[in-house]
Amino acid sequence: MDFTYSAKLSALRQRLDAFMAEHIYPNETRHAAEIAAGDRWQPSAIIEALKEQARAAGLWNLFLQESERGAGLGNLDYAPLCEIMGRSEMAPEVFNCSAPDTGNMEVLERYGSAEQKRQWLEPLLDGRIRSAFAMTEPAVASSDATNIVTTIARDGDHYLINGRKWWATGAPDRRCRILIVMGVTDPHHPDRHQRQSMILVPKDTAGVMVPRALPVFGYDHAPTGHGEVSFDNVRVPAANLLLGEGRGFEIAQGRLGPGRIHHCMRAIGLAERTLEQMCRRVKARVAFGRPIAEQTVTLERIADARILIDQARLLVLKTAQMMDTHGNKAARAEIAMIKVAVPNMLCRVVDMAIQAHGAAGVTDDFGLGSAYAHARALRIVDGPDEVHRNQIGHIELRKYT
Repeated sequence: MDFTYSAKLSALRQRLDAFMAEHIYPNETRHAAEIAAGDRWQPSAIIEALKEQARAAGLWNLFLQESERGAGLGNLDYAPLCEIMGRSEMAPEVFNCSAPDTGNMEVLERYGSAEQKRQWLEPLLDGRIRSAFAMTEPAVASSDATNIVTTIARDGDHYLINGRKWWATGAPDRRCRILIVMGVTDPHHPDRHQRQSMILVPKDTAGVMVPRALPVFGYDHAPTGHGEVSFDNVRVPAANLLLGEGRGFEIAQGRLGPGRIHHCMRAIGLAERTLEQMCRRVKARVAFGRPIAEQTVTLERIADARILIDQARLLVLKTAQMMDTHGNKAARAEIAMIKVAVPNMLCRVVDMAIQAHGAAGVTDDFGLGSAYAHARALRIVDGPDEVHRNQIGHIELRKYT
């Protein structure tokens, strides 16, 4: 495997690193202060201003490889850029590379009609609106998506949607204009994976309600956040259906594969920055007559963190290369592996950093509490560890039949 950077990627990395150093890191405190003051759900002024600068710098829609509006990068080339953006919670949105919009844009690019692209993809690519993805439900174990009970029923030239979703990232955002909703169109189809479909639902449609935002360990992630969404006789045109009835699982697999690797790429960036924080902290603190950095337990933790991060990165790069060369389906075992390995790695690295910071580690002063909440949630997001481990085990056992 050759992970050498191309000339194009090297240039993009340098420009992105420079932008992060000049515009992102110095504005993190201001961004947090903006959100903390007054209306937390008001879009951040600094984010909106930096978006224009990122676009002008040619650092826009870097994730999108199948559109002329993207950077034309494969997963392997995008990985180092995504890792850099993952170092700051505010960064991905600045470059129009944040979830769930990235996955939703890819869905529209691959599966949307010309009119659906005109109406929804174009403003998303321009960063003028935000979106949400509504798949998980509170009433059923949604790790098995065949359990989904939200209904999408044909009614003449329209569909009627009824049900409840939650953990719809982006739904509470006031800029959210469109939701991609997965529901049941044919509950009696003999193939349970062809009972579900996906449909586009404008957020302002009558009957769509976002009754609450859902915090993660107390962090509400305003102004984007995660929301519960209810659909009460929501009527949308039949033309809003994506790809066709019974194609929901097909679309979900096309969306979740890239989404999972993007999560992992960003998580490696966060792990790297966390390790940097830990190293700086232990070199600056003295306990029992010598720097904490000289304590054997500290050295072991730093070494463990470095090993874990580099192992995870190599597995992600291998997965990205397989996705580029053999397709997402051929890389399904590797995608499942990184989805287990990387969030668990990040949990361990952040936990060690918290311990190294002592009492300061559990305050908001260093961002480690937020990082840990994010890391722990990643073990459930886009499928829990158990589902991915089962898939890996089944794939491995098939080699011996």
